[in-house]
Amino acid sequence: MEKNVRRICLLSEPDKPHFLQVSWDKHIGFGFTLILSDGLSAWSGKVSDEDVSKDAADMEMEREKYVDELKKALIAGSAQISKYIFDISKDDVEDDCYIFSYDKNLKDVVFRLGSVKLRTVPNPVGVVTDLISYCLDDSAELRVQNEHLQRENKRLLSDWNDMQGQLEEWVHLKEELEQDLYTRFTLVLNEKKAKIRNLQDKLKEAQEKLASTVSEATLPTKGNNEDYDLSTDEENKSETQRSTVETNTLSRRHSLLSSTDDVPDVAPTRKPRQRVKKNLGQEASCATQEPVAQKKQRSNPVPKKAAKKPSSGKRSLELMEGTEDPDDLFNDIDI
Repeated sequence: MEKNVRRICLLSEPDKPHFLQVSWDKHIGFGFTLILSDGLSAWSGKVSDEDVSKDAADMEMEREKYVDELKKALIAGSAQISKYIFDISKDDVEDDCYIFSYDKNLKDVVFRLGSVKLRTVPNPVGVVTDLISYCLDDSAELRVQNEHLQRENKRLLSDWNDMQGQLEEWVHLKEELEQDLYTRFTLVLNEKKAKIRNLQDKLKEAQEKLASTVSEATLPTKGNNEDYDLSTDEENKSETQRSTVETNTLSRRHSLLSSTDDVPDVAPTRKPRQRVKKNLGQEASCATQEPVAQKKQRSNPVPKKAAKKPSSGKRSLELMEGTEDPDDLFNDIDI
């Protein structure tokens, strides 16, 4: 059986302390026994399981919530004592009975949790002795627990001091390691920066050399282009001169051929041999002129359009060569 003893103050006698003992078997919701004493007298009463259910129904509360409220009112510590009000009064029916009530105090409302009928105990000394014994046993148990907790607290405090010392040592080692790593990192970083600077300098030198070589290579090409332009201009001038010479020779040839066509045949009675000699002389002169013209055409070829269309002088010359002289025809006739 479990017990709980607490000190309370009654509403009718606020200056006189009373002691309330609550005992139960399994659970306070299944019923409990109350003993109230002022140190001289004692009263006892019992609350059954049916009484608990009836009080919960009268309060219109669930049974579990009502049982929780009973625990807070009758078993809880002094922190919850101010929220509840206890009082005792005589029963109107029986003279040796008293009504013990326990109410919950809200701000402006007080409602009754329950009440129990108490009867006077014929031997209050035994009840008081039991209360004192319970209090002493509880005090001794609490003292043992307190000593155990103190020993545990000392152990934890020593462990905490050891851990604090180790933690400080680890922090010191960590700071030294960080300083060492930072120093190494600085050295490595400076080396990398120096390498990067050297590579940048080499890259700049290579770029400058490449730019100088490119500029030197472009200068001769410009001179060659200028020489090429000058040579092409001179060639164009020579070609124009050749074309003018060719046109002049062709015009002279055309004039000669046209003049031979236009000369009237006024001396048919001349000797045939003289005409033959004349024709032979003209053919020789034409033959000497044709190789010169062919040489000029080979050195300076005439455009395709001019080559396709033969000149009028050449056509007349070919006609003259193809046709026989009328004097030759007369010479062939023997009279």
